[in-house]
Amino acid sequence: MARVKGGPTTRRRRKKILKMAKGFRGAASVRYRVAREQVEHALQYAYVGRRLKKREFRRLWITRISAALDGKGLSYSRFIYGLKKGGVSLNRKMLSEIAIHDKEAFDRLIEIAKENLN
Repeated sequence: MARVKGGPTTRRRRKKILKMAKGFRGAASVRYRVAREQVEHALQYAYVGRRLKKREFRRLWITRISAALDGKGLSYSRFIYGLKKGGVSLNRKMLSEIAIHDKEAFDRLIEIAKENLN
């Protein structure tokens, strides 16, 4: 039986890694071994980053809502509690968008929250 040579398969695998390493600096985009290590790290960072992004955006929305509540006589936690008791089920992303773009509607939500706290 003839010997099977793995040249084309190896070349395809290496080209795939080098293609993923495009844009990396120095040897990380040219040399296979360095590129493979850098791509592995990059994929790990990307995986972690996709999860961190969710936390970061939630923090941003909460900060925006809290800033919109400044001077309205209501803290963020009391506001959320009042909305929950009032049966308003808007997520934090939508609340922050309303706070930015529609002040009157946000003021109405504040009133709803205050009514349900008493």
